[in-house]
Amino acid sequence: MSLPDLFTPVRLGAIDLANRIVMAPMTRSRAGTDTIPTPVMEQYYAQRAGAGLIISEATQISDDAQGYPNTPGVHTPAHAAAWRRVTDAVHARGGRIVVQLWHVGRISHPMFQPGGALPVAPSAIAAAGELYTGEGMKPFPTPRALETHEIPRLVAAFADAARRAVVEAGFDGVELHAANGYLIDQFLRDGTNHRTDAYGGSVENRARFLLEVTEAVSAAIGADRTGVRLSPNGTFNDMRDSNPAALFTHVVGALNRFGLAFLHVIEGLDGPMAPAPEVERLAPLLRRTFTGPFMINGGYDRATADRALADGSADVVSFGVPFIANPDLPTRLRDGTPLAQPDRATMYGGDERGYTDYPAAA
Repeated sequence: MSLPDLFTPVRLGAIDLANRIVMAPMTRSRAGTDTIPTPVMEQYYAQRAGAGLIISEATQISDDAQGYPNTPGVHTPAHAAAWRRVTDAVHARGGRIVVQLWHVGRISHPMFQPGGALPVAPSAIAAAGELYTGEGMKPFPTPRALETHEIPRLVAAFADAARRAVVEAGFDGVELHAANGYLIDQFLRDGTNHRTDAYGGSVENRARFLLEVTEAVSAAIGADRTGVRLSPNGTFNDMRDSNPAALFTHVVGALNRFGLAFLHVIEGLDGPMAPAPEVERLAPLLRRTFTGPFMINGGYDRATADRALADGSADVVSFGVPFIANPDLPTRLRDGTPLAQPDRATMYGGDERGYTDYPAAA
């Protein structure tokens, strides 16, 4: 039997992929000011339907989940109708697409919150640094710590958004954004979670919110259409934990019981997600712990991705930035065509420039 490579088909839960090249979720801020997906987003995702699977940009589960300008939601019928045009366009080209669901937690500002309220988080601990708001950079505010009785509402919001995404908007599944310093990740790490109730303190308690969300979403749409993304080595958004190996080993072991479609782990080998050189890479440990399909992300090219698939380090590999300037990335990887480089000035916000005007290779 030949070893798998990027162009070997694979099944993730209930989702059949024609290849093992996944488009990673990337915020591009092209939704309307009303958070409704726009027509240019239909074209953007349809252009990239050659990926075995597209994971959409992070998408709000509720009106208090937003932290950046022009990021989309999936919590109203209008959101679902607009996303349906996107998923129809991807499916028409033979692609598969899941939506990444997020709540940003403390990585927000009152200007994005209903009534100008403070953002919520596990604990009232502000992130260091500043947030881009569309009106310039603003310091992160100190969030309001969630009351215990409020947490079930958030769990239900994730499940409701997942159901709307699959049933109404036509997505093939969802990915829960439990990475990169947003709300679920804030519950997981002891640097951001100082709670003394059932959601704080021990590793088991800090994992409780993620597991409750996963259970609710799995019940709503099926575990075989549900994935989870983690960033065990991540420090983005001022994140830290005193013992990440123990934390994430427990989390991944606990996720095994659901029979998820996939686990998506950011290795952060380069760029802003990169850990210090002396930090232990946790993806290999989590690969040994997780019993389902395993996806990795972090600076891979054709050769390193094929090697990871062949040696069993992963079942699928996700690519982020290369998909921005290379809508035909799978074809380029297959043919060895040089990759175009994205214009960083047009990465976030704006119109079709730097979004849908990157040409396919001749």
